[in-house]
Amino acid sequence: MSSKVLVTGGHGQLGTELTLMLQEKGLEAFGLGHQELDITDLDHVRKVFNEIKPDVVCHTAAYTAVDKAESDRNGAFLVNAYGTRNVAIVAEEIGAKLVYVSTDYVFNGEKEGAYCEFDTPSPLGVYGQSKYAGEQFVHDFHSKFFIARTSWVYGQYGGNFVKTMLKLAETHDQVKVVNDQRGCPTYTRDLAEKIIELFQTDNYGVYHLSNSGSCTWYEFAKEIFEIKGINIKVNPCTTEEFPRPAKRPKNSEFEHMALRLNGFKDIVKWQDSLKTYLLD
Repeated sequence: MSSKVLVTGGHGQLGTELTLMLQEKGLEAFGLGHQELDITDLDHVRKVFNEIKPDVVCHTAAYTAVDKAESDRNGAFLVNAYGTRNVAIVAEEIGAKLVYVSTDYVFNGEKEGAYCEFDTPSPLGVYGQSKYAGEQFVHDFHSKFFIARTSWVYGQYGGNFVKTMLKLAETHDQVKVVNDQRGCPTYTRDLAEKIIELFQTDNYGVYHLSNSGSCTWYEFAKEIFEIKGINIKVNPCTTEEFPRPAKRPKNSEFEHMALRLNGFKDIVKWQDSLKTYLLD
């Protein structure tokens, strides 16, 4: 059992959840934010990793401002591509396993049906392109890695769609939500749990990690209000009615083929996890 884990982006939505869960499970966990670890500086990464000497590195740090990335291409690639390269190089040097958290945005969303791990990525925007470049650097510079693609993440820490909807409900009696983008909501606790389960094996490779089942943002919103018993009218709309700088994949539904073929249990249904999150 791996005993010492370093989490990059340790103060983010997933990084916080992961660090706390590792500690809960009795593992030594170091959750480092960008003040403590500048992933864009190779020498700095080397210094920090050599001090801590982790057995596993969970790389959750990322440039996640999807729309801003369109006008800040350099910033996104510096963090998501070269930052990931630096983490991969040094993790390999010290013999640590590497988990790189990637995204559904590596796909263009034009496929009919769910994406499996062997479908060819073809990202639409800068964010997806930079995260995919990070995946390629992981392949190039590391020998014992897990690439964990996830989607539509929400949880206790940080901002997310669920919190936004609940906030809107405080001041609105109706909301408009996009109904032509389909994906898989993912609860950070389920995601963290599965990442920990993965890295305790040698079943390396690419994994799609999301809650089971899929929905549109509109269906997601309706479910949130239903579970909370909030009476609000949810109106479906199209992506065109909500123009954003970055194009979103229309379909980013995941199939969990790698979990299945490597003998891991599937992740619970998104509706069940949403209930757990909202009612606990």
